[in-house]
Parts: sequence; structure tokens; C-alpha cells
Amino acid sequence: MTSTLTPQTGAADKDEFRDLGFGTEVARGTRRRLLNRDGSFNVALEGLDPLSSLSLYHWLLRISWPQFLAFIAVTYISINGLFAVAFLLCGPDALQSSAGYFSNQPFFRAFFFSVDTFATIGYGNIVPVGVVPNVLVTIEALLNIVGVALATGVIFARFSRPSARVIYSRNAVVAPYRGVTALEFRIANARSSQLIDVQVQAILTKIERSGTSTVRRFYELELERNRVVFFPLSWTIVHPITPASPMFGLTHSDLLEADAELLVLLIATDETLSQTVHSRSSYEADEIVWGAKFANMLMRSETEGIVGMNLSQIHDIERVLSA
Repeated sequence: MTSTLTPQTGAADKDEFRDLGFGTEVARGTRRRLLNRDGSFNVALEGLDPLSSLSLYHWLLRISWPQFLAFIAVTYISINGLFAVAFLLCGPDALQSSAGYFSNQPFFRAFFFSVDTFATIGYGNIVPVGVVPNVLVTIEALLNIVGVALATGVIFARFSRPSARVIYSRNAVVAPYRGVTALEFRIANARSSQLIDVQVQAILTKIERSGTSTVRRFYELELERNRVVFFPLSWTIVHPITPASPMFGLTHSDLLEADAELLVLLIATDETLSQTVHSRSSYEADEIVWGAKFANMLMRSETEGIVGMNLSQIHDIERVLSA
């Protein structure tokens, strides 16, 4: 049984409430991919107030570690550069050194003095002279206290934030399965931490004609198994294409013409953190291979009797004679 009503009186109106939150404009027949492979939504937002919509904290949590470390480095150098310019504006005698350090390079003297102040190193080889330079030192010291506290909090939040790293097979396949044909895709946990109570929901969306217009409809696919308690290896999710399936009687060309997309939603519990994690992905019609099956990726040690898997083979498929 599918989650979309059979077209009849009033059914078109009720379909508006089965769009998963994409909205009625999407349901009218957009030809864009709804969900990217990395789980991000393919939408564009314009007209937002940059100040009200900007969330530096959430952005710092979302970016990769290399980007985060680069942001910290650039910010650190920029702050010290700005204070170096401020010290230079105070005059040539604002910073003095008894040993004559950087006497011919005033900017470097101001910059490295700013670094010493910001990091509370305090070598004592360069000293501020006058009220204004010492006020700048006070402001920079205060900024250091606040900045270190904020950076520490963000780093802790990045480490403690629960997230799932699930590998999805590059393609979904349609192949013979237990006397029928089935739609299948494969997933695996890419982290050493264990996921438990893993639940998967697969939704097929495609454009259909409704009267004189087109509408994008959403069908929840009935899976052979939509939940596993333990997830130590890989899991091949199977949707048998029976007469009750919304894919029954369709061909690869039909899915391409209907701009079909398979949306995958995963919810699990991270055993290490004891928190719920989410993952999303999708397959467009041209990413569904017909007449193929997944290659075996399991490994077994005959001496120790240990079963494992080669994650590099999770995308491997083999052709079958019939689909």
C-alpha cells in the first residue's frame, strides 16, 4: 500500500498534504533534484536580511575541520594585523624596545607585540608607552579572554555534536529478487562507533499528469525490512516491486520521463553518545541501474572465523541476465 491516494474526487487536494514539507509549488512539477546526495536540500532562498539570517555559530558547526581551522587562522592573523595598524597610528614612539627589536620594521614590531599581547605571552622586549597604546593593550587582552572562551566553546560543540556518517551505494539497482523484481540500495556505517536501532524510510517521488496539468506525487515504499536493531556490517534495503508497489509495471524510461527520484531518510542512535543521528540521500532516475545486483563485499577469515566487509566495494554492481 502506498501513501498517496488513487486519483479521484478530492484526492488532488489531499495530495498537497503529502509533499513531505517541500510545498505545493514543488508538487506542481519542478524538474530539479529535491535532495542532493550529501543530504542537503536543493532550494534557493532570496530576500533574507543578511544580518538576521546569518548564524556564524551554526556555520562554524557545519563547515569541515580544514575550513574551520583555516577560519581560525585567518581570524587570528587579521585581528593581530588590525591591532598592529592601530599601534602604528599611535605614533612611532607608541611601542619602544630597549634592545631595538624591529627598529627599521615598525609594522612587524607592532604585529608581533600584538601577538604577544593577544596570547598573553609577555616577553617584555617591547613595551607600550602612553595612554592610548595601553588602552589598546587593555582592549586586546579583553578580546583575547572572550575570543578564547568562544573558540573553546565552538570546538567543544563540534566534537560533541552527534552526526552520522553513512555510506550510500553510488547507484540503486532493480533486479530479480525471490521470484519478483526489487528496488535495492546498500548502506554502511563509515565510522568505528556503532549505530543501533537504525530505521530507514524510502520515498519515491515522480511527476504525474493530473487533468491538464502535472503534479509531483510522493509514494512511501514498503520495504522488506525498514528497521534493524544492530548495524555492524552493510545493509541492503529492499523494496519488492509487487502489484501494490507504485513502481509496478514501470520501466527505466518511465522513471526518466517522470523525473523520478528516490528519497532516503535514515534515523539511528549513536551508541557512544546515546543520541539520535540523522542521514539523508537520494537517487535520481538515471542513478537507478536496471538488471543489476550488488557484488559481494563480505570477507571471512577461515582461521579466526571473523566476518568483515570491504567498504571500498560497496558501490560495485554486477549485471544479471534479466530484471
